[in-house]
Amino acid sequence: MKIGVLTSGGDAPGMNAAIRAVVRQADALGHETWGIHRGYQGLLEGDMAPLPSRACANILQRGGTILQTARCPEFHDPIFRAKAAANLKDTGIEAIVVIGGDGSFRAAEVLQREHGVACAGIPGTIDNDLAGTERTLGFDTALNTAVEAIDRIRDTASSHGRLFLIEVMGRSSGMLAVHTALACGAEAVLYPESPEDSYEGLVSQLNASWLRGKRSSIVVVAEGDTAGRAMAVGERLKRDHPLDLRVVVLGHVQRGGSPSAMDRIWGSRWGAEAVRRLDRGESGFYLGEVAGALVAQPISRVLEPQPVPPGDLGRLVTTLAR
Repeated sequence: MKIGVLTSGGDAPGMNAAIRAVVRQADALGHETWGIHRGYQGLLEGDMAPLPSRACANILQRGGTILQTARCPEFHDPIFRAKAAANLKDTGIEAIVVIGGDGSFRAAEVLQREHGVACAGIPGTIDNDLAGTERTLGFDTALNTAVEAIDRIRDTASSHGRLFLIEVMGRSSGMLAVHTALACGAEAVLYPESPEDSYEGLVSQLNASWLRGKRSSIVVVAEGDTAGRAMAVGERLKRDHPLDLRVVVLGHVQRGGSPSAMDRIWGSRWGAEAVRRLDRGESGFYLGEVAGALVAQPISRVLEPQPVPPGDLGRLVTTLAR
């Protein structure tokens, strides 16, 4: 059997670990792996080639993806999906492993439903916003990258008596923001799923801290927060709070760098498991982790609403910052 593997959407640390596991597990079972370059864009253009086991040497520790990735808006068009399916058939590829996030899995779901392409998904997104799994590739690394950066910023915040607004990634999900805020001891966190009056609560909390003599604070802001991104929140706070204020946007530094041990381990486990299931004739699933156990979910679950950060975590951030 020929198995294709692609990475799609935003890159995430741990993708290379998953690619390596797919290739080497397939090789162990007597299957041939083809690498599809630049995600669904490469699938449309026929940009694919055999990916031998030795091509995956020394990639486990590398960030990004050796297959590269891209956005592919054309894939929303049924005509282009049919072309992609035809390219797979012409190459002899019978199944594909898709490493990506919500949009990547939605594309795989419709590709299998419309054209019968056997698809397996590995969750690769720093946003950690997929239903049916408590972990996605890259989240642990991005979280640790953000926390390390904020630890450094806190030193200068306390030295100058400043309020720092730190914007983290996460698209429309607050998962990364809430976990970052808790791990770095932030005074508050603003994120898309937080209550509508969260900004007013932030101002009240900062004013109360000021009266207690606290002169430096860290506030984590999700890039998709409904109160506006960090720059917009900063402009509002300049009118509502007396602290000297700075805004830091961590940006794409959260995507890069060597993956953490956990992202390497889960990328390896999921990559190998995806191939083993395809070898048994299974398809239409994506893998995840629930309560420490490896699980498989029907790929149709990506059509469900995205999970939201547990409310108790946001409240805990505020409680522990007193």
